[in-house]
Amino acid sequence: MALELRPNCEGCDKDLPPNATDARICTFECTFCADCVETLLSNVCPNCAGGFAPRPIRPAREWRPGLSVAKRPPSTKRVHLSWTREAIAAFVRDIAPIPPDER
Repeated sequence: MALELRPNCEGCDKDLPPNATDARICTFECTFCADCVETLLSNVCPNCAGGFAPRPIRPAREWRPGLSVAKRPPSTKRVHLSWTREAIAAFVRDIAPIPPDER
């Protein structure tokens, strides 16, 4: 099963195409730009409390049969946070001091 590759940052709605080097994901594929992860979220996913990692780049070229962005296109469904900025700030404040591997 391939990653969904969501098209936008859930925080600021910045476009994050499949080859975006600043896309970050948590273990549930919540997707944010690097700026939001660092400045707004302090590496705390506001949905699951996990940490973030760089989202892998799906190859544009089909190096192996059926495995490319053309054969397995990214999602077109934009996703947005359901939490207020105030709720996110409180959540992050409580969880950020705990390292991701101990959450």
